[in-house]
Formats: sequence, C-alpha cells, structure tokens
Amino acid sequence: MTCESRTERAHAKINLVLRILAREASGYHGIETLFQLLELHDLVHVRVGMMPPALTCAGPTMPAGGLGPVEQNLAWRAAVAYTAASGWNTGWEIEIDKQIPVGGGLGGGSADAAAVLRALEALSPAPLGMERLLQIAGTLGADVPFLVSGESLAWAWGRGDRLMPLPTLPTAAVLLAVFPDGVNTGAAYGAFARAREARGDTVQACAYPASAFASWESIAAVAANDFEPVVSEMHAGVALVLPWFREMAATARRNGSAAIGMMSGSGATCFVLHTGGVGMQVNLPVTFLQTLTR
Repeated sequence: MTCESRTERAHAKINLVLRILAREASGYHGIETLFQLLELHDLVHVRVGMMPPALTCAGPTMPAGGLGPVEQNLAWRAAVAYTAASGWNTGWEIEIDKQIPVGGGLGGGSADAAAVLRALEALSPAPLGMERLLQIAGTLGADVPFLVSGESLAWAWGRGDRLMPLPTLPTAAVLLAVFPDGVNTGAAYGAFARAREARGDTVQACAYPASAFASWESIAAVAANDFEPVVSEMHAGVALVLPWFREMAATARRNGSAAIGMMSGSGATCFVLHTGGVGMQVNLPVTFLQTLTR
C-alpha cells in the first residue's frame, strides 16, 4: 500500500462567551459558548499506510516534561476514533509542530485532534462526511466539534456538539497573556460547582438575540466567562493580569475601538481583542503573543 500524507493547520480558539450550565448525573456540565478562531496554529502532519501507529510532538511551546502518554493525547484518540468509526484498516503516523501554548484555554490539544480528523477524512478512501465527523469530534471534547467544522465564529451549546455558525467578523488583533502553568479543567469545574452550590444559584440558559453576535461592539456588550471568579482565586497570574486586561479593553472602548478583555476557556490565558490601537507597556512576568482572529 502506498503511503499518503496530509498537513493541516490546527488553529487556536478563544471563548468570547462561556456560560456553565447544569451538571448532569454523569458529572459533566453543559455549556453555552461563543467560539472565535485565531490565526495562531499548530501544524499537524498525518501519514497513512502500512506502519504502526505513532505520534510525535515538538515545537517551542512543548512543556519540558512532555505531554504524557501518547495514548491519552487527543490527537492519538482522534485517529483511533476515526479509523474505528470508518472501519479503515490503516496504520498512521502523526507529527505535531506545537505553536499553541499548552494547557492555557486556547484549545491546542482539541485543535490538533480536529486537524487529525480532517486529515484522515481527506485521505480516507471512504470519507464519513461532516455530520459523522462532528459526532466523532463530540466524543473527544467540547472544543473539538467547532475546531473540526472549519467555521471562524460559532455559537455552541450542550457538550459543544451543537453548533450554530455565525457570519465572520472583520479581522481584529488579539493580545494573549500566557503563563508557564495552566489550569486543570477538571479542577476549575469542581471549584465552580462548589462556589455555585454555596451561593445557591439556579441555572438557566440565556436567550441572546441574533444581533448580539453581529459585530465586535455587540459581542463586547455580552462577553463573559463564568470561570473567571474561581480561576482568579486558583491562579495568581490570572488574578494579576485579568483586571489589567479589562482596564485596557475599557480604555480602548473609551477611545473608540471595540475591545474585549477576559480569560479564555478554563484558563489561564487572558486576552485583549481590539479593533484599533491599544497602547500598553508589557512589563509583567508572563509571555505575550500577538495574533489575529481568523
């Protein structure tokens, strides 16, 4: 059998709205979220043929200790899930060039898994189609369906597997504050659940008008992340940078730019998205990355 290969870009994402809904009996929380794709991306190379499965990761954002057992990596699990669902008896090799910071709420692992699904779908002698691809993506994580869809902006709910694509907005600049240590997603959900129970909050899905996501200005008016209060207590870097970024965004809005300052996902990455110049001095002990929406 001739070996074939394909390279896919695995784009990072940010959450412009992230609301945590009720916890299911399984312990899983439903979500409502507004996903925005970023230009920042990993490169994922997939080769198929008569070879044993293999996964290698390298690049400037790889943690010193690596990413753990390959069988637990989302890209590996995506390849296993795709070949099982399609009945495709092929071997595969995956190489990932990591450019997205790991464990920071930017969806890097999910993006790599989505890229593997797209690559295998393109190489497969019997493609499954997007509907089935999205179903497989939904078994891997809440971010993966959006990242496999090819959309730039989308509203998602449930386990992230229910998607409503939205019109692409004009390109905006995004400044990311990235920390050496991330936030464990399970720990963040646990802290949020305990805080919600202590407050006795009820959980209701929000109804947003279609116009809420029609422009950066309208999104800025509804932008929110339910994780921010608890993650600020868990992560000193978020507690330091997040108020600063909020003030930067508020200053930009006062100067006539649409701007949003918040945290992405379960953290710890904080960001400022803006459509005009934002003056700033970068003097905090974190890494800053400048990127664009896609």
